[in-house]
Amino acid sequence: MRMNDKIKYMKIIKQLSRLYIPILTSLLIVGCSDNFLEQPALGALSEDVIANKDGVDNLLTGAYAALDGVGFGGAAWEAAPDNWVYGTVAGGEASKGSFGGDQPAIDQIVKFISNPSNGYYNSKWRALYGGVTRANNTLKLLAKATDISEEDSKNIAAQARFLRGHFYFELKKMWNMVPWIDETTEDPKQPNDVDIWPNIEADFQFAFDNLPAAQDDFGRANKWAAAAYLGKTYLYQKKFNEAKTVFTDVINNGVNSGGVKYALVERFRDNFDAATENNSETVFDIQMVANDGTGSIANANQGGMLNFPYNSPFRCCGFFQPSQDLVNSYKTDPVTGLPDISNYNSDPVKSDMGITSSEPFSPDTRTLDPRLDWTVGRRGIPFHDWGKHPGMAWIREQTYGGPYAPKKNIYWQATQDQYADQSSWAPGTAINVRVIRFADVLLMAAEAEAQAGSLDVALDYVNRVRQRAANPDGYLKQYVDEDDPMAGFDENSNAANYVIADYTLADFASKEMALERIYFERKLELAMEGHRFFDLVRWGIAEETLNTYFDYQGNITTDVRGGRFIPGKSEYYPIPQAQIDLSVGADGEPTLKQNPGY
Repeated sequence: MRMNDKIKYMKIIKQLSRLYIPILTSLLIVGCSDNFLEQPALGALSEDVIANKDGVDNLLTGAYAALDGVGFGGAAWEAAPDNWVYGTVAGGEASKGSFGGDQPAIDQIVKFISNPSNGYYNSKWRALYGGVTRANNTLKLLAKATDISEEDSKNIAAQARFLRGHFYFELKKMWNMVPWIDETTEDPKQPNDVDIWPNIEADFQFAFDNLPAAQDDFGRANKWAAAAYLGKTYLYQKKFNEAKTVFTDVINNGVNSGGVKYALVERFRDNFDAATENNSETVFDIQMVANDGTGSIANANQGGMLNFPYNSPFRCCGFFQPSQDLVNSYKTDPVTGLPDISNYNSDPVKSDMGITSSEPFSPDTRTLDPRLDWTVGRRGIPFHDWGKHPGMAWIREQTYGGPYAPKKNIYWQATQDQYADQSSWAPGTAINVRVIRFADVLLMAAEAEAQAGSLDVALDYVNRVRQRAANPDGYLKQYVDEDDPMAGFDENSNAANYVIADYTLADFASKEMALERIYFERKLELAMEGHRFFDLVRWGIAEETLNTYFDYQGNITTDVRGGRFIPGKSEYYPIPQAQIDLSVGADGEPTLKQNPGY
């Protein structure tokens, strides 16, 4: 729960789930056995006993609790819901970080040299199908309950199907061909030989048609979150006209679960601070909470516990280091304020690579997009209110992972007692995991509009995002007093020189030009949020982009050397071998078929 009486919305989903899961695990919720699809035997309580409003609400709460990927076997970071491994690091926005001998399975994944026995894949698969199972069990029990009003029943069913749609969307973009299991499935050993996009569409359409515009609890999905997800589902299938129609409705009429009309928040950084989240930009977040009384960080983004600067006030662990390639993307032309999309890696942004923290260093003074310094921690620039990033002193091994630190996941010093959780050997935080935010919707809508030929509308959506990015935020200015980072700022400092401006119609003169700029804007706006790899794959540019990245970044850091994206194979991850083995039927043959190339 958000522990601030000024915050409007309570984070109750996670806490409630822990109250009932120990009772119902043996009954309806997927267990910890390796076979995620096998339904466990019923315990002392029958379905009829709990087929009532309280029982159904508890099961739905459990389905929400599954969003964080915790509790299904394997380390939490292997199934992290922000996809920091599978989407961000594999997408070239960040290095794994730490050092080579720490979590080497990630190195195999991001260099596309892993095999189906890599345990990370099995952890992610189990967590997602665990969520599917909980959503299905909610729907099964709902059908038996007799004390639930028609209106409440529609709301519960729509929430369960929204959550199931989310889990299957994740499965689809990770593995493409996966088995569809719903509340009517009797035999859990289903083949993965049918495209499940129509089923995902149907779940989100049902949720859109039946969810209310506002919910009593902010963390619950509403109709407009379902609409945004439906539009995203269309976009992934290249159904651009359908996506355009849905996104237009969301942009013009959508409200968040608290009933507030969607809009970009004034400050970019307010999307990444627990004190200012659940705002007008929130379409759907996975709610996180610190210091919930459990004595653990299970509800405090445990999947991201490795991703803090090493040997710092955060203690652990030095993973998730932004790449030089990403940093270079934020350079802007001093006259136009626009990025150099084609040659951004030429003349790279100055870094402190190889320079100790005791040696002098001055940050690059060229013009930059300010989103860089809300996304990447770099030496000499304020690391929120923790003082200036000191450089090498906070980096575990520069030659391996580079000189940078992540920033969107970092809590603030002034509010750490409230929003940080130190119950474990690495920190937890109350910063939500953003599944879809309004800036993402605007950029997806811009893509659909450009593909459909509406270049002027696409331009408007992109510029809305850029105009917010350009909003002055004095916190990134150099400190007046080096010894007292909270004393004030020097407005004339040259620590960072921020220049960003709108695109013009000339920049969107053709569909190809527009898409190139939209794609790059997604990189700038949504960096380190888990989207990049999946975007590159659906755009059909993963091979060129990632192999160019390996060639460039490999000359700077050792972690990605030997990486190579192989077309026809690397677009999807391998089906976990453990799940293929578990799918063997009476005939001795596995039901699940492996993805091509593995």
